[in-house]
Amino acid sequence: MFSSRGGTRRALVRTAGVTISGAALLVGALSVPAQAASGCGGRLMKSLPFSTGTTYVYKTRTHACAVTLPKRPGGRQQMSVSIQARGGVPVRDSGRFYQLAGPVTVYAVTRCVFVRGSVGGGSVASGWILC
Repeated sequence: MFSSRGGTRRALVRTAGVTISGAALLVGALSVPAQAASGCGGRLMKSLPFSTGTTYVYKTRTHACAVTLPKRPGGRQQMSVSIQARGGVPVRDSGRFYQLAGPVTVYAVTRCVFVRGSVGGGSVASGWILC
């Protein structure tokens, strides 16, 4: 009798542990949706929200990357994103997209970058950042 209660208790503890582990993985996955969806590597350095979306800027040791996501994804809509390293030319991605514009990447070890993003009629410009 004692062993069966102990076995049941151990099974409940194992089940609770699996449930808690699964919940922790789910919370971890939900905390980085922009990076997972963006295709940009590195660390999120700046979020630039505007009326119809948000432009995200990421940085690795050698590169800067930008992507624009709409507030309301779904049907195709006009979107664009561009990033320019100081002294360089802008790298752009624009068109009618379902989920995002970009990623666009520039080499920017010690250079500032200028980022622009738009979705429909809304837009944002960062000014020189990551200097």
